[in-house]
Amino acid sequence: MKIPWGILAALLLAAVVGLGLNAWWGAAAWEAIGVTDSGAFLSGQNPSGQEKTVTDSAGTLRPVNEPGLLAYSAKLVIDAAWFVGQLFVRALRVAAVPIVLFSIILGVASLGDPRKLGRLGVRTLGLFLVTSIAAVTLGLSIANLFKPGLLVSTEARDRLLVGGAKGFEGALAAAGESRSIWQHLLAMVPTNPFDALARGDMLQVIIVAVMTGGILAGMPAARTKPLLDACDVLNDVIGKVISLVMKLAPVAVFCLVCPVVAALGADVLHALGAYCLCVVGGLASLMLVIYAPIVALLARRSPAAFFKGLSPAMLVGFSSSSSNATLPVTLRCLIERLGVSPKVANFVCPVGATLNMDGTALYQGVAVVFIAQVMGVDLSLGQQLSIVMLATLAAIGSPGIPGGSLVFLIMVLQSVGVPATGIALILGVDRLLDMCRTVANITGDAVVAAAVDRMENGAARPQES
Repeated sequence: MKIPWGILAALLLAAVVGLGLNAWWGAAAWEAIGVTDSGAFLSGQNPSGQEKTVTDSAGTLRPVNEPGLLAYSAKLVIDAAWFVGQLFVRALRVAAVPIVLFSIILGVASLGDPRKLGRLGVRTLGLFLVTSIAAVTLGLSIANLFKPGLLVSTEARDRLLVGGAKGFEGALAAAGESRSIWQHLLAMVPTNPFDALARGDMLQVIIVAVMTGGILAGMPAARTKPLLDACDVLNDVIGKVISLVMKLAPVAVFCLVCPVVAALGADVLHALGAYCLCVVGGLASLMLVIYAPIVALLARRSPAAFFKGLSPAMLVGFSSSSSNATLPVTLRCLIERLGVSPKVANFVCPVGATLNMDGTALYQGVAVVFIAQVMGVDLSLGQQLSIVMLATLAAIGSPGIPGGSLVFLIMVLQSVGVPATGIALILGVDRLLDMCRTVANITGDAVVAAAVDRMENGAARPQES
């Protein structure tokens, strides 16, 4: 119970410190300690690959960076914070792959009758599809109602396009490697299950786990019991690992969030403030208008108690920006704090972390309309209906990692005739919004798991208050 409060305190402290650093530690502060090119100094090399020089007032050539003890101390603090944050995310992602494998094998094998798996799968995928369509429709409605793109001046637009040009080139290069629908379907089937586990390809791991669990369900219990017992023990081991990792959570959350807040300049937030409010307001509406009724009507639970029980996973999802990394925490919250059946949670959440990205769907709806408004492109009703379909499909294909939806956003923009270069407009705040939409993504998985659990098992078990 102490960990959620510790994470929340770390988030608030990170916001305060990050804003302070943004206001007081800029180029002038770096120059005062002998660093003119902070990017080259922090990366350990100059962009050109050789020492850059400047001419001082006496006409002498001097290196751009002449750091002293204070500069190296600042770099040490920045590097240490980066290390702690990335260590936390990696530890969670290490736990994600084995917990998906063992949990789904146990969950599917324990169903026994293959028809139960089919029914569970249909209910899960059906609710995923409904919530995704509702999310992107909500995003489009908000963007059309408030028209945030019309509030961006021409000067701000040009400045944002120039500032985000480099990030756009990287996203465009990744989008150029996109595959056809047939290639996506073929890629779901692993050629080597051990390779899928090593690469952390969640969709392939899920396929392997479902097939293995289904085969075990049809075999005599006397033969499968040793293997299932081993999976159960290994699942418990991963649970212990997660418990140890979560003790580091407050410190790691501060290290992850503080640099994000510090990097957001006031001018960027001012230019994109309306857009950010539309996305964040849309995500909040998604929670209240779509998720809360599902929890109340289908899961027969108190929405307030449900969200409270899920709060540790929501906070970790916000700080890590990764549905996959947050998966172990989501499962623990559902099973231990909310009393959802392990059979259901262990099937629904791993599948949802790969196939259900409601927050991403809503974000893409808002982003496409915003970019179209800024670029002066009028979207017809037919084009907006196609956005609903495309954003839903893109949300299914988006990887559960930070920034994973940008590639698919380019595809959606191109499909409705909006210049893909417009994605550079929103890159400055994408990291912050990625943190927010990850919360909606993992919450959507948990909501569907609770609803399916009620459908499969009847009355909900007592949950933690």
